[in-house]
Amino acid sequence: MKTIYQWLSEYGESHQNATNKAVHSICVPLIFFSIVGFFFSVKLPFFNVLGIEGNLAMLMLTFTTFYYFVLSKSLSIGMFVFSLICLLLCLAIESSGIAPLWQFCSTIFIFAWIGQFWGHKVEGRKPSFFKDLQFLMIGPAWLLSFIYQRFGITF
Repeated sequence: MKTIYQWLSEYGESHQNATNKAVHSICVPLIFFSIVGFFFSVKLPFFNVLGIEGNLAMLMLTFTTFYYFVLSKSLSIGMFVFSLICLLLCLAIESSGIAPLWQFCSTIFIFAWIGQFWGHKVEGRKPSFFKDLQFLMIGPAWLLSFIYQRFGITF
């Protein structure tokens, strides 16, 4: 199994261009959020978490957090916090009645992926996930690693 450093280094190879990095810093979190929103829309009425009807996102993020924990204990904490923020935003959007959560997330998902592919066109390299689907999970950790580096947090 690759270490977190190997994953981040390999991911970074196709993310050298400043424009592509900037696009990714916006689009990767939006894609992560929109996927959480899709899963949040699938209710699991057989369990309740702190008075909130359970949903597939809670289950999915449990496994996602475990995946990050295996790669890096400290990055898993940051990803757990970001996951909680995504869940709270989903709850707020769903409660607001602005639009059905799945529609709201569909719009974000489509525009964020357009941005991602445009960023890679600027970069002149294919997205990493064409090589290995696990890179879809590494993108958010790669961005978080820059925040950790800025604050001197080891991962």
